[in-house]
Amino acid sequence: MSMIMAVSFTRYGRLYYLDPGGHSPKVGDKVLVPTDAGPEVAECVWAPQWTSEEIGGLPVCQGIATEEHLARDEANKRRRAEVRSVAKRLIRRHELPMKVVGVDYLDSTNVYTVYFSAPHRVDFRALVRDLARNLRARVELRQIGPRDEARLQGGIGPCGRDLCCATFLKDFEPVSVRMAKDQDLPVNPMRIAGACGRLMCCLKYEHPLYAEAHNRMPRPGLKVDTPEGPGTVVGRNVPSDSVVVRLDDGGRRCACPSASVCSPRRQHDAAYGGAAES
Repeated sequence: MSMIMAVSFTRYGRLYYLDPGGHSPKVGDKVLVPTDAGPEVAECVWAPQWTSEEIGGLPVCQGIATEEHLARDEANKRRRAEVRSVAKRLIRRHELPMKVVGVDYLDSTNVYTVYFSAPHRVDFRALVRDLARNLRARVELRQIGPRDEARLQGGIGPCGRDLCCATFLKDFEPVSVRMAKDQDLPVNPMRIAGACGRLMCCLKYEHPLYAEAHNRMPRPGLKVDTPEGPGTVVGRNVPSDSVVVRLDDGGRRCACPSASVCSPRRQHDAAYGGAAES
């Protein structure tokens, strides 16, 4: 067993897991997290707790943030806000089709990193020179895609929860329209697109379940026997493991557990059951 805790650098942002070491912060405490640029201030979201698995290689919490660390963190936040405002003003002056998404600042090296989105490649060399002259610091501009833009900005998804990419999702896995079709979802961009305008990442979560269920459950159009009489499968409900059957007697529809209408199994038992018993 080992101890583990979780922190976040922004409210409702992505969780980062730490080894608490010899510290016992409570939820809401400001703690120091080791980074490449030195210790940074983050908020404790999960208090240290025991886990049944042995987890190694986690960064170790460097303790509770002091007033000096908190003052430095607030100063860096003000600098990032100021740079965002200056960058927006200069982008308008240069008439560039860019949108500032986020700003990082390393006070140890006095380097600003401005993340922006644009519909195509942008020649921002003149903009970088003006930013460096106004800020009297080194400035780097990095163009990011729609998914990374949503991850940096955060927001609420169609499900009503915080965006997966802004909270726990680390890597973007390929998502295809085929996954939506396999889950009987309408192939409508307004229904299956996330905040980034791309296909929702969560289509990947349940796709293996639907693929396995479709191989096991009777397909639409198959003639089956149900407890209420023979009929034809017209729909499948994977979460409830049931199928919708249109009965031959009157055309009424009924929902039945997939196991009760498993026609291939009934046909197998009818063909080989007597021989097996004999």
